Amino acid sequence: MSARVASANLHGKIDLETAADIMDNVMYEPEQFPGLIYRMPTPKVVMLLFASGKLVCTGAKHEDMVKEAVDKLHVLLKDYELLYYE
Repeated sequence: MSARVASANLHGKIDLETAADIMDNVMYEPEQFPGLIYRMPTPKVVMLLFASGKLVCTGAKHEDMVKEAVDKLHVLLKDYELLYYE
């Protein structure tokens, strides 16, 4: 089975600068690419996060992995107060 790519919208703004400072397994170079790259250890996926609250999840083996990853990311962003609703 091939890896899946999915997109999602968290319907809020993400503070990428602060996320890059406090989260582990991230790479953020806004002059090179406008998104933050987050390598989630479990489930093993890569997330591209954008300030708009949109994201791309890649590397999931099945749809359940995508849902688990997005749910975990959403909780993580809320716990670190990195997700803002307008």
